[in-house]
Amino acid sequence: MNIIQIIGRKMQFFVAVLALSALSSCGYNDIVEKQEKVSGSWAQVQNVYQRRADLIPNLVNTVKGAADFEKSTLTAVMEARAKATQVTLKADELTPEKVKQYQQAQQGLSSALARLMVVSENYPNLKANQNFLDLQSQLEGTENRITVERMKFNESVQDYNTYIQKFPTNLTAKMFSFEKKGYFEAEASAQKAPQVQF
Repeated sequence: MNIIQIIGRKMQFFVAVLALSALSSCGYNDIVEKQEKVSGSWAQVQNVYQRRADLIPNLVNTVKGAADFEKSTLTAVMEARAKATQVTLKADELTPEKVKQYQQAQQGLSSALARLMVVSENYPNLKANQNFLDLQSQLEGTENRITVERMKFNESVQDYNTYIQKFPTNLTAKMFSFEKKGYFEAEASAQKAPQVQF
């Protein structure tokens, strides 16, 4: 090896080290860290939705025991559960469109469960059933957890999305194809105030 080749290799090494430190200072490592936080938050959202899906068969079986309970309501709940569990979304697919699609599937299940709870009010023996009351309480707690985990997810998405749009990290984000993530958003019907009539 001659002296020019040695100098050339040392220059290549120096340029590589300089490029790595430049990437680090342009936020690549921070983007990866924030992206992983979004992924972790998403895993928690899925965890609480799965908890809800797991409770539903027990709830439906308990309700079936009530005399003459409306079978169409139970069928609607199980169909909504099936649809909600069919829509899966991996952490690396969190585009706004796909998050909205996932959210709509989950909202369908929430609506079916709400109808089940309203109809169950007409069955005094069901309201006195301790198993039903326990399941109802667990379901209410799970709905609260869903709200908390969706809020945490949205906070991590906001942090990530803001970071990849700031200069100079936006250059690094574009270079390595880091894309914006989607939020959970309120349903359009939530924007309207409910009408109360007496």
